[in-house]
Amino acid sequence: MSALAFEDVCAGYGRRKVLRNVTLTLAAGQVTGLVGPNGAGKTTLLRLAVRLIAPESGKISVLGRDVREWPAQMLARTIAYLPQSADAHWPIDARRLVALGRMPHRMPLAPLSELDERAAEEALARCDASVLASRAVSELSAGERARVLLARALVVAAPILLADEPAAHLDPAHQLRVLEMLRAEAVRGTAIVVTLHDLSLASRFCDEIVVLHDGGIVAQGTPGDALGDDILQDVFAISALRVGGHTIVPWQRV
Repeated sequence: MSALAFEDVCAGYGRRKVLRNVTLTLAAGQVTGLVGPNGAGKTTLLRLAVRLIAPESGKISVLGRDVREWPAQMLARTIAYLPQSADAHWPIDARRLVALGRMPHRMPLAPLSELDERAAEEALARCDASVLASRAVSELSAGERARVLLARALVVAAPILLADEPAAHLDPAHQLRVLEMLRAEAVRGTAIVVTLHDLSLASRFCDEIVVLHDGGIVAQGTPGDALGDDILQDVFAISALRVGGHTIVPWQRV
């Protein structure tokens, strides 16, 4: 059984069509990278999975069950979602913000349990953010907030994790740490779906790459297969240097 599946899905925003007849199956225990130019539909695909928008046609299944049939709280326990625009603009400390990720596991207005508190501390540690725990999120740098918000997604302990550009705004060391952490989650059996603009990170850390362009999937497979020279030229309008089998260095526009 797939973790997440899209069958002949079309979606958009009003008259603007973004995805057309997308069929895609995403497996548990692997990191799937969604790549493509700006506006290709990567974020839209993730938003469909968590019902932030509805498809115009087609079917979306979560663990073999139509996404429309899932009770909201159960879906929130099953899919952890880190949106690209995630932020916090109020002076809550990082520890409490991360603990909000435990809400799908609690009754409304119920206080945090000891398990919730421990899970929040562990998630902060896994994101190298323990030192930020008592600081107000509104006072953190963009990179520090990104690490805290990723911890909030991890604390859900969901079997599916969707992360939209989680490495954006991070320095190189923490970009690597975030992708290493996502790989570790996949080893535990979690289905990881991550959107990336950095093709080097995608080719190094993803088990499978899905390339979106003009509303559809134009390539899918291992990084070596999906990110061939023809795709780099036709989709991204670049040529690239390849170093060590994984590193793709955009070299010139074509």
